[in-house]
Amino acid sequence: MCESMEAYKTWVRRNKDYVHSLESLANGLTWLLPERFSTSEIGPEAVTAILGIVTAINEHIIDTTPSERHPGSADPLSFPYGLCISALKDLETLVEVIAEQYYGDKKWNFIAVTEAIKVIVRLALFRNSGYKMLLHGGETPNVEISSDDTGSQHRIGGFPRPGGHHHGAGLLQNNHGSNPWTIERRALSALSRFGESARMVSDPVWFQRIQQQHAIMAPPTSVIKRPTLSMILSEKGVNGALFVLGEILFITRPLIYVLFIRRYGIRSWIPWFLSLGVDFIGYGFLSHVTKSRMVEREQWFHLSASEKDEVKRRKLLWALYLMREPFFSKYTRQKLASTESLLEPVPLIGTLTSKLVELIIGAQTRYTYMSGS
Repeated sequence: MCESMEAYKTWVRRNKDYVHSLESLANGLTWLLPERFSTSEIGPEAVTAILGIVTAINEHIIDTTPSERHPGSADPLSFPYGLCISALKDLETLVEVIAEQYYGDKKWNFIAVTEAIKVIVRLALFRNSGYKMLLHGGETPNVEISSDDTGSQHRIGGFPRPGGHHHGAGLLQNNHGSNPWTIERRALSALSRFGESARMVSDPVWFQRIQQQHAIMAPPTSVIKRPTLSMILSEKGVNGALFVLGEILFITRPLIYVLFIRRYGIRSWIPWFLSLGVDFIGYGFLSHVTKSRMVEREQWFHLSASEKDEVKRRKLLWALYLMREPFFSKYTRQKLASTESLLEPVPLIGTLTSKLVELIIGAQTRYTYMSGS
């Protein structure tokens, strides 16, 4: 079994362009499913979920390909959080459709269980990543890419690593903030490269002595430690607590939304307003810790480019509230109908608008629950 899996991984990594083409073709063919599936939504959703999971597995295999510079960079023992979250999201719609057909209103029990599993996985990822912001709900690893490898060792997302410049004069820094190890190594290399080249062949004992000196002058290898919650709270203070709390709110919001729908019903405004409030509070915390200038510089949060894009993505997800009940039935549907009536006489545009409105209403009707996570 293990040999077959390794062979499949090797094939996927060697033929990733071919694999992507096959996945695109398979996804396109789902639109051509036989008409007999039209009486039941389980068949199409099952096919879509399986294709989504296979695609996620292939992407995980490709993303964990060991590089030539770092052949051991892909840790086979690490838990594939992103793959697990992607699979759960693909299964989520299938679970809803099956529960809707066989259990009716009790489907919210199954959806709540699915959301609870997602919350557990995401909280585990949030903790194990050193409390870094989750990108795309945890499907994308939050790895800060920097051309300066030395500088990147001092940051984990928005948090400085132990021994970084945020802690004052570290082990390898003088009072002026420069790195004496780097300066001395460059000077030694510039002044003695020619002499070493001439003597290392004629005097092996001297060559061994030079190797020992280089070993002494080389900076000690720092042990990369993942930030803990206590470390973040001690370094960032209240801002650290607000950041962690904001991420926890973002992670748990879909579960809170489902639990209140289960309690008050899909037509109630309570789940809608509560979910929107949780989103606003979480974003408010994040905005405060990244833009506040009322605290010391060491407690600021500096978002990477990918984290800034994630913040924008989360704000765009607020548009889903226009598609959620009861807002959709009371406001959005009426606006769509009036727009369709207004543009219906216009050739081509009226037809396209009608098809678009039909598609939107059909999607909202099929998937009454939209987690937006």
